[in-house]
Amino acid sequence: MLVEIALFVGGLAALVLGADRSVTAAGDLALYYGVSPFFIGVTLISVGTSLPEMVTSVYAAYYGAGDLVVGNIVGSETAQITLAVAVVAFVAPFVTPRRNVLVYGTAMILAMIVMLLTLDDGVIGRSEGFLMMLAYVQFVYTLYANEGGEEIAEEVLEEVRAPREALPWILGGLVLVVAGGQLMVTNGVALARLAGIPEYLVGLLTGLGTTLPEIAVAGIAAYEGRGGISVGSILGSNITDPVFSLGVGAVFFDVVVEDVAALAPSLNYMLLVSLVVLGLFYWREGIDRRAAVVCLLLYLPTFLLL
Repeated sequence: MLVEIALFVGGLAALVLGADRSVTAAGDLALYYGVSPFFIGVTLISVGTSLPEMVTSVYAAYYGAGDLVVGNIVGSETAQITLAVAVVAFVAPFVTPRRNVLVYGTAMILAMIVMLLTLDDGVIGRSEGFLMMLAYVQFVYTLYANEGGEEIAEEVLEEVRAPREALPWILGGLVLVVAGGQLMVTNGVALARLAGIPEYLVGLLTGLGTTLPEIAVAGIAAYEGRGGISVGSILGSNITDPVFSLGVGAVFFDVVVEDVAALAPSLNYMLLVSLVVLGLFYWREGIDRRAAVVCLLLYLPTFLLL
């Protein structure tokens, strides 16, 4: 048990350290290229924190477990837009302009709709997976074109890390985040079983594993006052997972879902809570601690659906 405790604590330390390093370097990268931290959060950071979903998607597709591929994406989407938002808002309330909510929130909903449409016949083929990934790349390019990318003043450049210095910190930090999250989950499950905790709680702990990177990065960013990266990383992951993460698995192996109808309640609830949380974001121009309670309550029904 001592080994599991040590690895659990080590995973937590790696998670926090990696999140801190990647967030700080991402802020420098955004400043260097003259784009918003929100944009960096939606793209680079969200892709990095979605690595567990991508790996799961490829492995599950290889073994023909299409239901697991889709279930993992749906579970992560629902947890991120409810539980992750709630946890981070308790650390530091979100504040974001309504324009960002409209642009990135609409992209998030469209990504979910694309996933629903491709799942209609129960099979996501390689051509569909490729088109899903291509659509994501086009989305990132369009965002970058709209965000600007203008060079900044020389005196400001001297105060921030250049891309060749910032990128290794971002990538290294994200590796620590993913590895730390994995250590926490696997050893947390082992400790739970050793302590005789009920199986459904063990299952809950495992299910939250792929959401830990998003919570860690967004929480650190919020605590450090980098609200753009915080909001962007969560909304960005919810854009990345339905099209890019799912598309990655389908590109290598067809994703076949045996019973689409059985997944319908979970898929519909994912879309419903996403609309509700985005509505809160838009109405209140962010999520404060009172709204975070609502988000947390929205997460609870997923136990009956997933």
